[in-house]
Amino acid sequence: MAIKSFQGPRVTAKRKILKNILVKDIMSKKLILFYPKQTIDEVMKDFIKYKISGGPVVNKYGKLMGIISEADCMKEISESRYFNMPILDKTVFHFMTRNVQTIDAHTSIFDAASLFSKTKRRRFPVLDKDNLVGQVSRKDIVIAAINLKSQTWR
Repeated sequence: MAIKSFQGPRVTAKRKILKNILVKDIMSKKLILFYPKQTIDEVMKDFIKYKISGGPVVNKYGKLMGIISEADCMKEISESRYFNMPILDKTVFHFMTRNVQTIDAHTSIFDAASLFSKTKRRRFPVLDKDNLVGQVSRKDIVIAAINLKSQTWR
């Protein structure tokens, strides 16, 4: 007597094809922006208030001018001690890093990870057609990698 299967026809599982995850998919879009005429005192208070370590500096039209970070502040704080002069009344323009390395919104996260590994930067402003659209950090890349962990890397 033949054995009959009650499972029905088997369906072969289709492999989920991983799409290329881009920086624009994982970047932070809600940014704390700084302006060249802000005092460094205001910036340091914002660092504490928002629990951030840096952010983009933009002009009144929203164009990226530089980056201000805790490292920029630390350098100036230590120099102010040497010269015995207060720095808190100086503006962001004096402290910000002007030659900013940016990353395109359409860059893959793997290329972004490579860029992070080649530099000491902790974050990159993200541009789309020369407009600031967000910021990507090392942490964003790590989180994306963890989310990909269970999938096939290609």
